[in-house]
Amino acid sequence: MQAGRADFAVHSMKDVPMTLPQGFTLAAIGEREDPRDALVSNHYTNLADLPKGAVVGTSSLRRQALLKNRYPHLKIEPLRGNLQTRLRKLDEGHYAAIILATAGLKRLNLASRIACILEPSVSLPAVGQGALGLECLASREDVRALLAPLNHPETAACVQAERALSRRLAGSCQTPLGGYAEIREGVLHLDGFVADLQGQRFVQGAQSGAPQDAEAIGIALAESLIAQGADKI
Repeated sequence: MQAGRADFAVHSMKDVPMTLPQGFTLAAIGEREDPRDALVSNHYTNLADLPKGAVVGTSSLRRQALLKNRYPHLKIEPLRGNLQTRLRKLDEGHYAAIILATAGLKRLNLASRIACILEPSVSLPAVGQGALGLECLASREDVRALLAPLNHPETAACVQAERALSRRLAGSCQTPLGGYAEIREGVLHLDGFVADLQGQRFVQGAQSGAPQDAEAIGIALAESLIAQGADKI
């Protein structure tokens, strides 16, 4: 984009840094696909059905911490590669189950592989999960105007709250952190947690308010988590 070879870029919002490089902006955030995590298994239809010592694959520190906190009898192993590679490793018997993003499976027409969708109360999604962002140079008013109709205001407000939470906590891919917002009856509800890598130290909380106050809601929840010791984690 800086060199002029591309006018804009499309990203999974889960992967976009909390602070964009100077001169860049998010021109639009599209309507969110299903943000929840999915259990994928050829033999089990629920996390509770997995026996002691069953191997669960995930590359996400957030998912690892949640599983270790709530299902300590399971064995959590790293899972790398693209989506097809991960599914192949499951089919080859390396794992009893794997955890993936529902959005990715649906977008690639692989929803039939989902054994169970995990509700946020079980596996709180990552910040920005399921949403796509369109980034361009802040100076390109022409591109911003073209992309503006693709913005979905409700999704944008939710993602803004989630990103404000993570930004205030200085969250990174090295920190087990979850943040998920949704708008119900005109009110934005944001849930979040921070944990250590073993899922033993775990702080969580919730904050709600008007969608137009999304940034402030995210910061307020972060401050609440910090008061519980999230900064020390």
